[in-house]
Amino acid sequence: MNSGSRAHEKATTKITTTGHPVDEVPAPPKLLALGLQHVLVMYAGAIAVPLIVGRALQLSPSDVAFLISADLFVCGVVTILQSFGATAWFGIRLPVMMGVTFAAVGPMVAIAAANPGTEGARQLFGSVMAAGVVTMLIAPLMSRLLRFFPPVVTGTIILVIGVSLMPIGINWIFGNPMGSTSPMMVDPAHSDWLTTVGDISAAPGSPIPLIPPGLEAAPSLPNPLYATLGNLAISVAVLIAIVVVARFGRGFLANISVLLGIVIGSLIAVVAGKISFTSVIEAEWFALVAPFHFGTPLFDPVMVLTMSLVMIVVLIESTGMFLALGEVTGKRVTQPMLSAGLRTDGLGTLIGGIFNTFPYTSFSQNVGLVGVTGVRSRFVCVAGGGILIVLGLVPKMGALVEALPTAVLGGAGIAMFGMVAATGIRILSGVDFAANRNSLLIVAISLGIGMIPLVAPNFSQWMPAEIHPLVESGILLATFSAVVLNAVFNGTSQKNHARTAVSEN
Repeated sequence: MNSGSRAHEKATTKITTTGHPVDEVPAPPKLLALGLQHVLVMYAGAIAVPLIVGRALQLSPSDVAFLISADLFVCGVVTILQSFGATAWFGIRLPVMMGVTFAAVGPMVAIAAANPGTEGARQLFGSVMAAGVVTMLIAPLMSRLLRFFPPVVTGTIILVIGVSLMPIGINWIFGNPMGSTSPMMVDPAHSDWLTTVGDISAAPGSPIPLIPPGLEAAPSLPNPLYATLGNLAISVAVLIAIVVVARFGRGFLANISVLLGIVIGSLIAVVAGKISFTSVIEAEWFALVAPFHFGTPLFDPVMVLTMSLVMIVVLIESTGMFLALGEVTGKRVTQPMLSAGLRTDGLGTLIGGIFNTFPYTSFSQNVGLVGVTGVRSRFVCVAGGGILIVLGLVPKMGALVEALPTAVLGGAGIAMFGMVAATGIRILSGVDFAANRNSLLIVAISLGIGMIPLVAPNFSQWMPAEIHPLVESGILLATFSAVVLNAVFNGTSQKNHARTAVSEN
């Protein structure tokens, strides 16, 4: 290791002089910058779910904007509870940023579509609250599963988490597969022709048969908004900036390489005219987030059961995420810690329902950020939680962050999500594949099964809708596969369990 690397490592890990790096507290200016870095990384994911569900509920634009503010506010509150801790019962006390889980999007959209408007919102938030209570009750049971997660299992799960996240970063660069930035678009001439024929066929006495319901023109033209060279250039600039700062920066400067990359990308986007400040100007300076904004919650048994099943999926994914953080930070994840972390997922979900928002879990992109920067202090995420609360209460600040084009985050996403996958590979490198060739089979099969939702997202279309939340998560599928195969080949002895611990620094 050269002197520059040693200086970088020293500056990265020794912010204070005593205790584990997870418990060190950076100086306030550094704390604020590092916390902001975490917020910028998870912001796009944090506001995506309230946008999707709010529109599915057919709420007014003002109510959708309220959902976003409420979500940011609760993100901050639950992040502080998880990272800082509250009594021995809540908080894993690791650098965790909490956000709305995407595992719940499908069921929530289905509930919203069947029950639109304020009434549907009351039913949805009631089911979220009840699922939060159920989650807190079963969290200790889930934490007892630690012995089923030796290195061959945890390494595989973390590898699948990183690979599953890669499409998010890639789509930030080029555009989403669906919607206004999809690769292909409908030819306007085809759409106009179909409309004209539809009008003629609907006329009385027309010899032309009526157009069958649901018939639409297929996308056939390349979308000029997809994979634009301008967006690609911004993402590449961000990635290059991150690499340069990480390579040549020293101390604190190297720790905020991702933040500096995003700032540089934002400045380029401003010069290129890709950022509009209209929403910032129109946004209010302060807006209170009130509980039960849509009225008294309603508790439908079927909806409560659905959301509770979703939370079981969330708990399994969170277990993998917490173990990944344990590996990245060098902090052993014990059963009491895991139980407190999972219980906080439930508490956060209960708080989310009270404040008109959704189920919460740890954001995996921030795990990657911890790996990229080497900053392991949980108080950085506590600061990030404080920033999120401010963003939720000050819509103008939230609108400023929301104005950033996703291409600015694209280059950062490649580095961060790749770091999660690389962490999984590092854990697997400690597995003795030569002594136990079946371990290779565990990794191979589980990785393949975990890729199914990624490669074939419609594979579950003929399966019962009730089990979709259980099979559409590649992380859950890979976890189930790895745990079962490891039990088949290696058993679940206490010796196996002991290897799950990560040595303390």
